[in-house]
Amino acid sequence: MIIEMLETPMMQRALLAAVLVGITAPAVGIYLVQRRQALMGDGIGHVAMTGVGLGFLLSTNPVWMAALVSIIGAVAMELIRWYGRMRGDMALAMLFYGGMAGGVMLMHLAPNGSNSNLTSYLFGSLATVSDEDVTAICLLAGFVMLVTIGLRRHLFAVSQDEEFARVTGLPVRALNLLIAVTAAVTVTVAMRVVGLLLVSALMVVPVAAAQQITRSFKVTFVLAVAIGTVVTLAGTAASYQYEVPPGATIVLLAIAAFFVLTALAAPLARRRARALTEVEAEAASGSGCSVEADGLPDGSRPANGVKV
Repeated sequence: MIIEMLETPMMQRALLAAVLVGITAPAVGIYLVQRRQALMGDGIGHVAMTGVGLGFLLSTNPVWMAALVSIIGAVAMELIRWYGRMRGDMALAMLFYGGMAGGVMLMHLAPNGSNSNLTSYLFGSLATVSDEDVTAICLLAGFVMLVTIGLRRHLFAVSQDEEFARVTGLPVRALNLLIAVTAAVTVTVAMRVVGLLLVSALMVVPVAAAQQITRSFKVTFVLAVAIGTVVTLAGTAASYQYEVPPGATIVLLAIAAFFVLTALAAPLARRRARALTEVEAEAASGSGCSVEADGLPDGSRPANGVKV
């Protein structure tokens, strides 16, 4: 079954796209989680629907058109966040729902558009991934990884504390825009495999799962990307073998990974606490030995062996 799957051109394209999605989505998602913008991918996915519909209407590649419209939408979201004040949430809501409505309308007006075409972009479809789609996904994924890895220190600083990053001289607004643009590109990378409505889950859930057992940003980044890659490959293979929706399968596997790591987190925390207690006990006993070496009489030492 595995050999047959790997020999199928459709699955070769789907597996390559799945690997790229599994790597890029958590790589961007970790910065969104740090910024408490976990649902940003969902909003961009709504806006990208207009790009998909526009691609069908103009008879161009929907992936490239969705990337362009998503980038414009992501920049608009950042501008609203900066200048929107009290009514920013209302403006974002209109942007999200307008993007969804625009996509449905444009798809209806397109000569070759149909609801089935739109559904494949909303929930993902392995059968419709073309060679042109794979080329676009590879180029976009390359951009995402170049940004998320090459500028990881700057992006982490901005995501963690904007004021501190501004004081250190970093171009905070430019980096915020770069994160938004990279998230928009990631949405278009993932929409052919996971779907626009589920891509946000793949950007967030692997990161949340990795955070259950990790303590540093670097380890969380690596583990989240590993989880994303495994669940996308497993979900794509399961979709081929059992004829189940790929996007839903991938997301459910990611959620299952989250629960498994959450269950492992408590024993690991207890083990860390036990190890810390042992280290502290050894340090205390070592301190007691040094006190005795000072030649102090027993009565001059407290019961715990620490010099006062």
